[in-house]
Amino acid sequence: MRQVSSRSLTAFLLLVLAASVALPHHNTLRAEQKKIILRHADLIEGGGDEAGSYRSVIGNVVFQDGSLTLTCDSATDYERENKIVLKGNIVIADDAFAIYGDNGVYFSDKQTGELQGSVRGRMLDNSLFGKSHRAVVNKANSQVWLYDDAIAWHEQQQISGDIILLHFTESGDSKKKQRLDEMQVHGNAFFAAADTLSRSPVVYDQFGGKKMVIRLLEGSKIEDITVTSQAEILYHLYNEKQQPSGINYSSGDMIRMLFTDGRLNRIKVTGNVEGKQYPESFRGNKSIDLPKFIWREEENPFRKQKSLP
Repeated sequence: MRQVSSRSLTAFLLLVLAASVALPHHNTLRAEQKKIILRHADLIEGGGDEAGSYRSVIGNVVFQDGSLTLTCDSATDYERENKIVLKGNIVIADDAFAIYGDNGVYFSDKQTGELQGSVRGRMLDNSLFGKSHRAVVNKANSQVWLYDDAIAWHEQQQISGDIILLHFTESGDSKKKQRLDEMQVHGNAFFAAADTLSRSPVVYDQFGGKKMVIRLLEGSKIEDITVTSQAEILYHLYNEKQQPSGINYSSGDMIRMLFTDGRLNRIKVTGNVEGKQYPESFRGNKSIDLPKFIWREEENPFRKQKSLP
């Protein structure tokens, strides 16, 4: 067992770099293939056991894997297993999002990180916030998975389910940053949106089903939502003067909602369609809410924050 202090860390890394020049070709190739880099740590400890050699780093730890940055209080790197165990104040982030957790592991060969313990995340442009009990960040597939009572907030909209999958793509502007282009919700999928035309009482349009796919445009505006299997919707109606004119309930095998400038514009229900119309007197009456509806804004871990915690 040996220790290297932060004072000698720079010298230590320079020695490793210098030695790599003289290594045989296959070792140099291996070093080139290993993309993850330790950018900083206050303390390094190296050693070995029956599982092979390992390196522990402590204090202000920063790893870099391409565009992905991993920070934490301490970590243990098991080189043979391509595994880094992360502990304390973990943040996995790139130029689009940041995911936080208390404990985690990162598999460098798969470019995949798993987080547990008070998991929460956000888009860096503040367009989406979320939380769950567990998360998986898959850099290779441009995906973030939120597992177990997953919930997210997008402007005045709330998305929840057993699993939420976020998919990212390269933006179309000159900066070529990652942007969120699709959300999938699996199991108990539910979407609720505050009706911006109704201030008193405050009411919510509600959609639910077993699976939901939400597609987003540049600028994080929703383009369309498709709900399948046991799909149902409750939404508030207005006349041409934007005056309340009742509430509609519909159910079917599939419901597709189209949005214009982020606002619900058209609804299509197909397969075993059923419906019900409520008069305006039912506006704000909780008895007609869909069974799974609960507005959970107070659970948003970032609701009072404008910058990264």
